[in-house]
Amino acid sequence: RLMRAQGVKVDSVSLGEIERALAAGYDPQTCPDDIVFTADVIDAATLARVSELHIPVNAGSVDMLTQLGQVSPGHRVWLRVNPGFGHGHSQKTNTGGENSKHGIWHSDLPAALAVMQKYRLKLVGIHMHIGSGVDYGHLEQVCGAMVRQVLECGQDVEAISAGGGLSIPYREGEEPVDTRHYYGLWNAAREQIARHLGHAVKLEIEPGRFLVAQSGVLVTQVRSVKQMGSRHFVLVDAGFNDLMRPAMYGSYHRISALAADGRALENGPWVETVVAGPLCESGDVFTQQEGGMVETRALPAVIPGDYLVLHDTGAYGASMSSNYNSRPLLPEVLFDNGQARLIRRRQTIEELLALEML
Repeated sequence: RLMRAQGVKVDSVSLGEIERALAAGYDPQTCPDDIVFTADVIDAATLARVSELHIPVNAGSVDMLTQLGQVSPGHRVWLRVNPGFGHGHSQKTNTGGENSKHGIWHSDLPAALAVMQKYRLKLVGIHMHIGSGVDYGHLEQVCGAMVRQVLECGQDVEAISAGGGLSIPYREGEEPVDTRHYYGLWNAAREQIARHLGHAVKLEIEPGRFLVAQSGVLVTQVRSVKQMGSRHFVLVDAGFNDLMRPAMYGSYHRISALAADGRALENGPWVETVVAGPLCESGDVFTQQEGGMVETRALPAVIPGDYLVLHDTGAYGASMSSNYNSRPLLPEVLFDNGQARLIRRRQTIEELLALEML
């Protein structure tokens, strides 16, 4: 609801995300472009719902266009094009090129357009999201590829979409994204396309991580401190079920420490520390590189009962959490103008078991 109040629209990737947007007050009946469904496949239930609500579909496969056209002829669609190259902070976040499942391969665009013509699908625009992170030289390639795709496809479009990928500085000393430069490159592409088509063209961007990553932290309590040979381990009560990014991508999150008794930790000794969680997995480590290589982080010496704060967890934190090891989902607390309020309560064990109590 806070996002809706700020004018942010929804790029949904599942039926659940569509229903969540509807519950937050988004109304595709009065604002047809408030919700877009983006995927490479679409199941029967989702297909029925997007057809019922006339939600525009951003199609990442030709088969998806066929399935949509059979159920909802004339539907408004975007084409997600894979230009043949990609970029990302990890291979797992690279959404372009031949090793990525995402998008309609650029040379298959004529086949996609043929299906659209068969079912009278209405082309809204071309979407090209090739991965996360911003490399301006690479971004110039993407913008150029977008212009070529629009010019070569020979179709009119209302808009182009840059997709997502706007990063934030997770590490100390990293430069933030120059949003003016980022916008300038995409705006130049838009203007070139608009000149070719002879009318104004909208530019859409999906800045999800950029908007929310720095608004979230994960607060976890130290439960054990131990020496394992040369390694100093601090074990906390949060695991990769609560924050998956380090285990999945080797992602870096700043970590700070808070003393439970209020003592000044910054004045005490600092220790090269491995921070790990409670799960029955060796990969349940918050200080690791991509590929699982454990590394240390210089942290104040802490004791059981103290707290560690993992920063910049507002994106792909709670949304990627799970019930692994039968652990309930954590509560979420929102601080707004200094006032705290619960926006997601802690899941109960009873709720965890409910689906199995047949």
